[in-house]
Amino acid sequence: MNPIKILFIFLLLLLAPFSGVWFALVDQNESLEYGRHLVEDLDSLNVQVRPLHPMKDEVLSKSEHIEEVVSDYIETFSGQSMALAAEIKRSETQANLSNDIYERRITNVLGEPVSSHKSPQVEIKLFELEELDYRGYMAKVKLFDPDAFEVVLAGDKVGGFETTSSMAKRNRAMLAINGGGFGSSQGPDGLISGMIGGTVVGGQVIQSFVPKDEPLFFAGIDHQGRVIGNVPESQADVDALNPKDGVSFIPVLLKNGEKVELPPAWADTRHPRTILGRYANDDLLLIVVDGRQAFWS
Repeated sequence: MNPIKILFIFLLLLLAPFSGVWFALVDQNESLEYGRHLVEDLDSLNVQVRPLHPMKDEVLSKSEHIEEVVSDYIETFSGQSMALAAEIKRSETQANLSNDIYERRITNVLGEPVSSHKSPQVEIKLFELEELDYRGYMAKVKLFDPDAFEVVLAGDKVGGFETTSSMAKRNRAMLAINGGGFGSSQGPDGLISGMIGGTVVGGQVIQSFVPKDEPLFFAGIDHQGRVIGNVPESQADVDALNPKDGVSFIPVLLKNGEKVELPPAWADTRHPRTILGRYANDDLLLIVVDGRQAFWS
């Protein structure tokens, strides 16, 4: 081998440990420099964080106070919820008791119902009216579903004629009575019926309300199944009742729980009568009385 190459290898091996130390020292210097900067950064961060310690204590104190307030609210609302549940239960008990009282009042006067029907949509109890000078029936109705109550047009059209029994059969009704007042007149194609006042079917205004010289009222149910009625002066008054179904009648019989004196034209005639009313416990009352029969109507 070349003597010069041998000498070079010998020197390289001789210097190898020193070069390792040199590289290590260089790396160590860089690490020390990095560590020095890191310490400076930490010192700077401590300077910035130190003022936050009082704020931390204040935040912790406020959070503990908020936790106490929330706990108090939860305890209060829990108590109120229990009280509300008890009040609802008490109200339901009172309502059932009220219903029982009204049931007994009716049966004391009219006797037991001659027929009854109950479903998830409606409960109907039918009572017979039989006095010396009139005959008829009264239905006491509890609406569980407002859609169980419908106003139906004769022949499903304005101006049509149809018997109540035919309309009941066609609509598969459990109970049916005559609706609003009407009259008849001669039209281009024959005899037509004309409804008095206003008529609403399924929330749609079939005929707008037009007042008459004598008190004309509108009655029916709203979309929640509650009995509604008043003596309107315009269609706007009817709309304010939010009617689902309703018709107009003459004359007014009761107002604010008091009897209304009948006009002579109505008091001295014995036509068949239909009465729509609301009982004290919000039940719907439907009454029909026969007419035009001496010593009977």
